[in-house]
Amino acid sequence: MTRTLFVAHESGLAHNMGAGHPEQPDRLRAIERALEDERFQHLIRLAAPAASREALLRIHPESHLRAIEKAAPREGLVALDPDTLMCPDSLVAAFHAAGGAVAAVDEVMTGAADTAFVCVRPPGHHAGPTTSMGFCIFNNVAIAARHAIAVRAAERVAIVDFDVHHGNGTQEAFWADRQVLFCSTHQAPYYPGTGATSETGEFDQIVNAPLFAGATGDDFVEALTTRILPRLKNFAPDLVLISAGFDGHRDDPLGGLRFTERDYSEATKRIIDASLRSADGRVVSLLEGGYDLAALGRSAAAHVLALMGA
Repeated sequence: MTRTLFVAHESGLAHNMGAGHPEQPDRLRAIERALEDERFQHLIRLAAPAASREALLRIHPESHLRAIEKAAPREGLVALDPDTLMCPDSLVAAFHAAGGAVAAVDEVMTGAADTAFVCVRPPGHHAGPTTSMGFCIFNNVAIAARHAIAVRAAERVAIVDFDVHHGNGTQEAFWADRQVLFCSTHQAPYYPGTGATSETGEFDQIVNAPLFAGATGDDFVEALTTRILPRLKNFAPDLVLISAGFDGHRDDPLGGLRFTERDYSEATKRIIDASLRSADGRVVSLLEGGYDLAALGRSAAAHVLALMGA
């Protein structure tokens, strides 16, 4: 069986944006409960360290980090945008979320694990280099990609984002970067309003495959198979990162897609298969969205089983 790493940190449970907010601590608890099944007993478990400033600065400028640190409250809640709030524990959680992504890249690139799932919050793919938005403070997957290139000698990194919302922050971070291929399936038109097929980056290394509201898992897998995976294979990355949002599930309250947990399993297997030739199956997945707790737990479990080769 594939050696799969599971990265988490208790600080993610303390990040709380208020009663009724869909991006809640119970999301992590739902996944942890789903992974209590004996099928997951062989997961390698690692507590996410805090990211270094050096790692964060590869994506976010010093001025932005200082602004986030200054905004962090000592009590109560502070809004970074209408959807993104910080409590006194949010900054620590954000550092550990980014640090978990970096640590997973280290473990996979050095051969200590074959694949990894980073189960942290806050999520990251809406955070641009100088903006925090859409529940996201720092862009965890972008930080992980730049770390792989700067520290682990990766020449090319591919990111596949299958959250129901387009990863606008990740696209912005790599719009003019020849070393990173960013590919996304997402519902459109929908928040945040980006992700048209015409958005291709300065070097044609951005691939958007938008899906209409009501699209099924078959539509998802077809977009992945015909639009994204051929580009990934041609790019020949040394590492594949996944922005794993499970809010495309048919039960999710925030999306309008009709996926099931089986679709996430199939998509994950196909991404891994596409990574074998150039990346030797090195895949690191990071949690993004997913807001129906039962569907999130089932979908994440199916995703992790696929990462495990089960």
